[in-house]
Amino acid sequence: MKKKNLKDIPIGIRAEEALKKAVADTIANHKRFGDSIVIWRDGKVVKIPADQIEIREDQTGYKSK
Repeated sequence: MKKKNLKDIPIGIRAEEALKKAVADTIANHKRFGDSIVIWRDGKVVKIPADQIEIREDQTGYKSK
């Protein structure tokens, strides 16, 4: 899969990708340092202990069609 030139990608898409990466990095850091996270699940606030945080493979990145 070939990456697109950054100038060809709309600013909104680039901003969304940057936000997704920042969130993924923050969640990974919480797990790494043993800090819990708080999420919204099924209409309730839920605290997730660090040992239960699941790290997903990076799903961000610019893809060409």
